[in-house]
Amino acid sequence: MQSHSPQKSSHRIEHEFIVCAAGHLNSYGTPAHRLERVLGKLAEALEVEAKFFSTPTSVMASFGKGEDERVHLVRTEPGEVNLGKLVEFDEVLEAVEHGRLSASEGIERLDQLAASAPRYGARLVMLAFAVISAGAARLFGGGLTEMFGSALLGGFVYLTCRALGQRPDSDGTVEPIAAFMAALAAMLLARFALAMDAHLVTLAALIVLLPGLTLTVGMIELSTRHLVAGTARLARAGVVFLTILLGVGLAWKLWGVLMPGVPQVPEIKPLAPWTAALAVLPLPIAFAILFDARVSEWPVIFAASTLGYLATELGGSYLGADIAPFVGALVVGLVGNFYARSADRPALVAITPGILVLVPGSIGFRSLTSFLESGAVEGMEGAFRTGFVAISLVCGLLASNLVLPPRRIL
Repeated sequence: MQSHSPQKSSHRIEHEFIVCAAGHLNSYGTPAHRLERVLGKLAEALEVEAKFFSTPTSVMASFGKGEDERVHLVRTEPGEVNLGKLVEFDEVLEAVEHGRLSASEGIERLDQLAASAPRYGARLVMLAFAVISAGAARLFGGGLTEMFGSALLGGFVYLTCRALGQRPDSDGTVEPIAAFMAALAAMLLARFALAMDAHLVTLAALIVLLPGLTLTVGMIELSTRHLVAGTARLARAGVVFLTILLGVGLAWKLWGVLMPGVPQVPEIKPLAPWTAALAVLPLPIAFAILFDARVSEWPVIFAASTLGYLATELGGSYLGADIAPFVGALVVGLVGNFYARSADRPALVAITPGILVLVPGSIGFRSLTSFLESGAVEGMEGAFRTGFVAISLVCGLLASNLVLPPRRIL
């Protein structure tokens, strides 16, 4: 046993660095299939024998084998995706792998990056919420009035989430309360200020909160045989969908009690088809701000998002609406992988915002609201479409890895 102690002590700091990296990467939205590969590559570079198992809330790292095997459990809170920090973490990992930083210096640097303040201020993030909501209203078929109302309520949703998020006991309550407030505010605006479709505006205002990205990542993890992580993410997405639906449903029922009678839904004044493409243009930058991406990554985020949207539109024209998400996801994945190969940075920087334009969150929410408004038949149809769109996106992203594998794993 004593013959093994020098080796264990010589690798102790490397073990600590790997465990530290695992916790930080997991906290900022790295999917299980990428996280385990990143950690495996890092362990190999540091000449450490290790195995890893990750879920959205924890990472287990096993070092050594036999009597010398040691298992570390890192408990993490599932935080928001932060592309800027993921890139900075990746730079630290690369520096340690190539010997430019020691493992102890890497730990200190990772902790400093994790504790750093957000790159963008509250006003800019609120503006991003408003821009995304307005763009979503146009993509859902709304007119100028719906876009304006959605922008107002998008900013309102951000302020509500920010206020609730500062409370220590707010876990699990942010989404339903924000959904309730947004739905009630939309009904008030439609009744007393703006002639708009309150239901469409509610959906657009809540678009950032809908867990379409979580649903898609969960599908990818299941497809890559990370069953525990994928099941956990799908369960999380389903719960968030239901809590948002509960908040919206309560607001609609309360409005029906306070204002009895059938609400008047004004006819939407349609906009020219080309305005849909125009509405998409600011969305990539808004998502980049939302995910705290660095300004230097804005061009590739814009390219991946716009090209993915155009590919989806062309795919829908020639192949049908069901196959269009596959084409769009394939293009987004190819752009992200090309960026990873050329810039030697994580492909997630381009893929995450790019795929958000295509995710089926709005379809899933509409399928749930159909149960409240129309009945089970339309709700089940919408739920099936949500699953099919998610599978199309997953297959497109996986196919892009076969066509153009990225050099970087993240």
